[in-house]
Amino acid sequence: MYAALATTVLVLHFCFLAYVVLGGFLVWRWPTAFWPHLAAAAWGLAVVSIPLTCPLTVLEHWARRRAGQSVDERGFIDHYIENVLYPERYTHLLQVLVGVLVVGSYAVALARYRHRRAERKMS
Repeated sequence: MYAALATTVLVLHFCFLAYVVLGGFLVWRWPTAFWPHLAAAAWGLAVVSIPLTCPLTVLEHWARRRAGQSVDERGFIDHYIENVLYPERYTHLLQVLVGVLVVGSYAVALARYRHRRAERKMS
């Protein structure tokens, strides 16, 4: 049971990370998605900027210990992403690129929102 919980948390963690990186594009279609994504992006920024441990990491480690599995004390990104999907030396560059991607998605969403609003005023 605890092994399944650890795996579920791992999948949720990957989903959350994907949401942080790509969720800003949902705002293009659904402007109300801005606030939940902003909260997720702010949390993501906080976790990589200041020494915070994500609660999902804590839960995964706890479940792995309860399941009798070994636990790597590093965080989720350090363990599953760095040196797996990209070399560690590119971490800072990728963090900057993710920030540009999120801000860029918000900029396009704002432009689209203003365009739709202007069209409604004209009609």
